[in-house]
Amino acid sequence: MILAPVCLSGCFGGGMMPGLDSADRSLTTSSVTSASPAPTEKESDEITVRNAVSSVDMSKMGTASIPWANASTGSAGVISSITEEAEGDYACRTFMTTRHSYRGISNFSGKACLVGEGEWRLVSFKEAG
Repeated sequence: MILAPVCLSGCFGGGMMPGLDSADRSLTTSSVTSASPAPTEKESDEITVRNAVSSVDMSKMGTASIPWANASTGSAGVISSITEEAEGDYACRTFMTTRHSYRGISNFSGKACLVGEGEWRLVSFKEAG
């Protein structure tokens, strides 16, 4: 009985069994790479505003305001005006919006253009001073 704990202690330490004292370094964990990095808070809000501006039916808008909200950042705002004009081969919409975030309320002006078959691109988005 007294000998059993002494003999077993060598097995648990790993020193008496060959191969247990070295770790398998051939495995790699946490090595998944993203196809593209997640957008920043500013970029995410810009995408949300662009989507709101591009989805408006201009024939029905009139003087209505368009609310927008970004669930991933908690930001929200109201697009107060949108005008559409043709610029060469592109249709562009110029707009004014507010942005309510944890940093406060800011006014922004921007422009989104239809550059491909249904693809809208935000070409400007800046804080109005």
